[in-house]
Parts: sequence; C-alpha cells; structure tokens
Amino acid sequence: MEEKIKVGKKVVVDKRWCKGCGICVAFCPKNVLGLVDGKISIERPEDCIRCGQCELRCPDYAIYLEEGTENE
Repeated sequence: MEEKIKVGKKVVVDKRWCKGCGICVAFCPKNVLGLVDGKISIERPEDCIRCGQCELRCPDYAIYLEEGTENE
C-alpha cells in the first residue's frame, strides 16, 4: 500500500464551471491566475500563497483549494 504524505493545499480549477468572469484573477494578491481562451488558468502556481481569495470570490465554485499529497 502506497502511503500519501500531506503537503498542504493546492489550487484546483474546474473549467467546466468557469464562465470567465475574471473575479478570481482580480482578487488574487500574487497575480497567480489568468484567463486563457475565456477560462481561468493557473499561470504561476509557485507564487500562490493559498490565501483562498479565489475560492471565496468565485460565484460559480470553479476554483478551490484542496489538500495535496506528495504523490500528486
């Protein structure tokens, strides 16, 4: 059985739910997010501070933070 080690939260995008409003992009304090072809894109994941502003502001629940593991 493979053991997974928690490493903190990561940003996840469900592009099916994204309508491209750009609210999450506007509220991201580290400019991690962008819009590509009218959908949210994680442009600079290494700069993300996992503040959750994108998740809190998205009216369509298309972007969220989830627990990550070392094996992902």
